[in-house]
Amino acid sequence: MATSRAILSVRAFSSSAAAKQLVKTPIQVFGLEGRYASALYSAASKEKKLEVVEKELVGLKNQMKADARLQEFIKDPSMKRLVKKDILTKIAGVLKLSNLSTNLLTLLAENGRLKNLDTVISTFKTLMAAHRGEVVCEVTTAKALDEATKKELESALKGFLKSNQTLLLTTKVNPELLGGMIVSIGDKYVDMSIASKVKKMTEVISAAV
Repeated sequence: MATSRAILSVRAFSSSAAAKQLVKTPIQVFGLEGRYASALYSAASKEKKLEVVEKELVGLKNQMKADARLQEFIKDPSMKRLVKKDILTKIAGVLKLSNLSTNLLTLLAENGRLKNLDTVISTFKTLMAAHRGEVVCEVTTAKALDEATKKELESALKGFLKSNQTLLLTTKVNPELLGGMIVSIGDKYVDMSIASKVKKMTEVISAAV
Protein backbone atom coordinates (compact mmCIF):
# COMPACT_ATOMS: atom_id res chain seq x y z
CA MET A 1 0.00 0.00 0.00
CA ALA A 2 1.41 3.40 -1.03
CA THR A 3 0.25 5.04 2.19
CA SER A 4 2.01 2.45 4.32
CA ARG A 5 5.23 2.94 2.37
CA ALA A 6 5.03 6.70 2.85
CA ILE A 7 4.52 6.35 6.59
CA LEU A 8 7.18 3.67 6.88
CA SER A 9 9.66 5.90 5.06
CA VAL A 10 10.38 7.51 8.42
CA ARG A 11 12.57 4.47 9.08
CA ALA A 12 14.86 5.48 6.22
CA PHE A 13 14.43 9.22 6.62
CA SER A 14 18.16 9.81 6.76
CA SER A 15 18.70 8.55 3.21
CA SER A 16 18.57 11.12 0.40
CA ALA A 17 16.45 8.81 -1.78
CA ALA A 18 13.74 8.56 0.90
CA ALA A 19 13.88 12.29 1.59
CA LYS A 20 13.21 13.09 -2.10
CA GLN A 21 10.00 11.05 -1.99
CA LEU A 22 8.56 13.09 0.87
CA VAL A 23 6.31 16.10 0.36
CA LYS A 24 8.15 19.13 1.72
CA THR A 25 6.76 20.37 5.02
CA PRO A 26 5.88 24.10 5.37
CA ILE A 27 8.42 24.45 8.18
CA GLN A 28 11.24 22.30 9.47
CA VAL A 29 10.59 20.16 12.53
CA PHE A 30 13.32 18.28 14.28
CA GLY A 31 14.03 15.19 16.35
CA LEU A 32 12.31 11.83 16.37
CA GLU A 33 8.85 13.38 16.64
CA GLY A 34 9.64 15.64 13.71
CA ARG A 35 10.49 12.68 11.49
CA TYR A 36 7.26 10.83 12.30
CA ALA A 37 5.16 14.00 11.91
CA SER A 38 6.87 14.87 8.60
CA ALA A 39 6.31 11.37 7.19
CA LEU A 40 2.65 11.54 8.21
CA TYR A 41 2.30 15.03 6.70
CA SER A 42 3.77 13.75 3.42
CA ALA A 43 1.44 10.73 3.27
CA ALA A 44 -1.66 12.75 4.22
CA SER A 45 -0.77 15.48 1.73
CA LYS A 46 -0.50 12.96 -1.11
CA GLU A 47 -3.95 11.57 -0.23
CA LYS A 48 -5.39 15.07 0.35
CA LYS A 49 -6.36 14.11 3.89
CA LEU A 50 -4.35 16.58 5.96
CA GLU A 51 -7.38 18.07 7.71
CA VAL A 52 -8.91 14.63 8.25
CA VAL A 53 -5.78 13.33 9.96
CA GLU A 54 -5.39 16.47 12.06
CA LYS A 55 -8.96 16.18 13.30
CA GLU A 56 -8.49 12.49 14.13
CA LEU A 57 -5.25 13.05 16.03
CA VAL A 58 -6.67 15.95 18.03
CA GLY A 59 -9.68 13.77 18.85
CA LEU A 60 -7.38 10.93 19.91
CA LYS A 61 -5.38 13.28 22.13
CA ASN A 62 -8.58 14.48 23.79
CA GLN A 63 -9.73 10.87 24.19
CA MET A 64 -6.47 10.04 25.96
CA LYS A 65 -6.95 12.96 28.35
CA ALA A 66 -10.49 11.85 29.15
CA ASP A 67 -9.76 8.11 29.41
CA ALA A 68 -7.08 7.29 31.98
CA ARG A 69 -7.10 3.59 31.03
CA LEU A 70 -6.40 4.39 27.37
CA GLN A 71 -3.58 6.70 28.34
CA GLU A 72 -2.12 4.11 30.70
CA PHE A 73 -2.33 1.41 28.02
CA ILE A 74 -0.56 3.56 25.41
CA LYS A 75 2.25 4.49 27.78
CA ASP A 76 2.66 1.01 29.32
CA PRO A 77 6.17 -0.21 28.32
CA SER A 78 5.71 -3.75 29.68
CA MET A 79 3.29 -5.01 27.02
CA LYS A 80 4.77 -6.76 23.97
CA ARG A 81 4.90 -4.51 20.92
CA LEU A 82 2.99 -6.78 18.56
CA VAL A 83 0.24 -7.35 21.13
CA LYS A 84 -0.09 -3.61 21.61
CA LYS A 85 -0.11 -3.10 17.84
CA ASP A 86 -3.01 -5.54 17.42
CA ILE A 87 -5.02 -3.90 20.21
CA LEU A 88 -4.38 -0.43 18.76
CA THR A 89 -5.59 -1.62 15.37
CA LYS A 90 -8.87 -2.67 17.00
CA ILE A 91 -9.11 0.61 18.92
CA ALA A 92 -8.52 2.53 15.68
CA GLY A 93 -11.35 0.55 14.11
CA VAL A 94 -13.72 1.43 16.95
CA LEU A 95 -12.75 5.11 16.68
CA LYS A 96 -13.11 4.87 12.87
CA LEU A 97 -9.67 6.32 12.26
CA SER A 98 -8.34 6.57 8.72
CA ASN A 99 -5.63 4.23 7.49
CA LEU A 100 -3.13 7.09 7.84
CA SER A 101 -3.75 7.65 11.54
CA THR A 102 -3.95 3.91 12.14
CA ASN A 103 -0.61 3.36 10.39
CA LEU A 104 1.00 6.00 12.59
CA LEU A 105 -0.23 4.28 15.76
CA THR A 106 0.85 0.81 14.66
CA LEU A 107 4.25 2.07 13.48
CA LEU A 108 4.87 3.76 16.83
CA ALA A 109 3.80 0.54 18.57
CA GLU A 110 6.12 -1.60 16.42
CA ASN A 111 9.06 0.68 17.16
CA GLY A 112 8.30 1.02 20.87
CA ARG A 113 7.73 4.76 20.47
CA LEU A 114 4.17 5.18 21.72
CA LYS A 115 5.50 7.27 24.61
CA ASN A 116 6.22 9.89 21.93
CA LEU A 117 2.65 9.90 20.57
CA ASP A 118 1.57 13.08 22.35
CA THR A 119 4.59 15.02 21.06
CA VAL A 120 4.19 13.62 17.54
CA ILE A 121 0.60 14.87 17.52
CA SER A 122 1.69 18.31 18.77
CA THR A 123 4.39 18.46 16.08
CA PHE A 124 1.88 17.50 13.39
CA LYS A 125 -0.43 20.26 14.64
CA THR A 126 2.47 22.71 14.32
CA LEU A 127 2.97 21.61 10.70
CA MET A 128 -0.73 22.04 9.98
CA ALA A 129 -0.73 25.51 11.53
CA ALA A 130 2.14 26.47 9.24
CA HIS A 131 0.29 24.87 6.30
CA ARG A 132 -2.60 27.28 6.96
CA GLY A 133 -0.24 30.24 7.30
CA GLU A 134 -0.61 30.27 11.07
CA VAL A 135 2.47 30.87 13.19
CA VAL A 136 2.25 29.26 16.62
CA CYS A 137 3.84 31.40 19.31
CA GLU A 138 4.16 30.54 22.99
CA VAL A 139 5.35 33.12 25.49
CA THR A 140 6.30 32.05 29.01
CA THR A 141 6.70 34.66 31.76
CA ALA A 142 7.24 34.62 35.52
CA LYS A 143 3.92 36.42 36.08
CA ALA A 144 0.71 36.58 34.08
CA LEU A 145 0.68 39.39 31.51
CA ASP A 146 -1.98 42.08 31.77
CA GLU A 147 -4.10 42.71 28.66
CA ALA A 148 -2.25 45.91 27.70
CA THR A 149 1.15 44.20 27.81
CA LYS A 150 -0.19 41.17 25.99
CA LYS A 151 -1.55 43.34 23.15
CA GLU A 152 1.73 45.25 22.94
CA LEU A 153 3.67 41.98 22.77
CA GLU A 154 1.30 40.54 20.16
CA SER A 155 1.73 43.66 18.03
CA ALA A 156 5.52 43.38 18.25
CA LEU A 157 5.48 39.68 17.33
CA LYS A 158 3.27 40.28 14.30
CA GLY A 159 6.07 42.45 12.93
CA PHE A 160 8.09 39.27 12.33
CA LEU A 161 5.36 37.64 10.23
CA LYS A 162 4.77 37.71 6.49
CA SER A 163 1.64 39.40 5.14
CA ASN A 164 -0.11 36.07 4.53
CA GLN A 165 0.57 34.70 8.03
CA THR A 166 -1.58 34.74 11.17
CA LEU A 167 -0.23 34.77 14.73
CA LEU A 168 -1.57 32.19 17.20
CA LEU A 169 -0.35 33.43 20.58
CA THR A 170 -0.60 31.51 23.84
CA THR A 171 0.89 32.56 27.17
CA LYS A 172 2.13 30.46 30.08
CA VAL A 173 3.32 31.31 33.60
CA ASN A 174 6.43 29.82 35.19
CA PRO A 175 7.52 31.58 38.43
CA GLU A 176 10.94 29.89 38.20
CA LEU A 177 11.89 32.26 35.38
CA LEU A 178 12.10 35.09 37.98
CA GLY A 179 11.51 37.68 35.27
CA GLY A 180 11.84 38.30 31.55
CA MET A 181 10.34 35.78 29.13
CA ILE A 182 10.87 32.79 26.89
CA VAL A 183 9.49 33.14 23.38
CA SER A 184 8.89 30.22 21.02
CA ILE A 185 7.63 31.37 17.62
CA GLY A 186 7.43 28.94 14.71
CA ASP A 187 10.70 27.05 14.68
CA LYS A 188 12.56 29.77 16.60
CA TYR A 189 13.25 29.83 20.34
CA VAL A 190 14.55 32.76 22.39
CA ASP A 191 15.27 32.61 26.12
CA MET A 192 15.25 36.12 27.61
CA SER A 193 14.47 35.06 31.17
CA ILE A 194 16.34 36.32 34.21
CA ALA A 195 16.79 32.72 35.36
CA SER A 196 18.70 31.98 32.15
CA LYS A 197 20.94 35.01 32.63
CA VAL A 198 21.62 34.08 36.26
CA LYS A 199 22.54 30.56 35.17
CA LYS A 200 24.99 31.87 32.57
CA MET A 201 26.60 34.24 35.07
CA THR A 202 26.89 31.42 37.62
CA GLU A 203 28.60 29.22 35.04
CA VAL A 204 31.07 32.00 34.19
CA ILE A 205 31.86 32.62 37.85
CA SER A 206 32.25 28.89 38.54
CA ALA A 207 34.61 28.48 35.60
CA ALA A 208 36.74 31.39 36.85
CA VAL A 209 37.12 30.00 40.39
